[in-house]
Amino acid sequence: MPLTYKQKFNKKYKQPLNKSNSLSDISRLTGFKKSGLQTIYNKGTGAFKTAGPSRPNMNIQSWSYGRVYAAVNPSSKAYKIDKKHLIKK
Repeated sequence: MPLTYKQKFNKKYKQPLNKSNSLSDISRLTGFKKSGLQTIYNKGTGAFKTAGPSRPNMNIQSWSYGRVYAAVNPSSKAYKIDKKHLIKK
């Protein structure tokens, strides 16, 4: 089974694979401003509310964090869309 974006993030930053990170944690580890990560999180929340999840086991928070984890991964589609919000500290 392929790794999720959260697991890829945790592997890259030497965290336990299934560890949940706060926006502050992600900011500290990546060097991106928390405000930009919050904007991406909010976009994930909006997408969840308008389209609903394509996976029934997801809730609004996991959907939004998934968007953030994907956005900080340069090989993802989300990175291409959200990179304008990823500002180094």
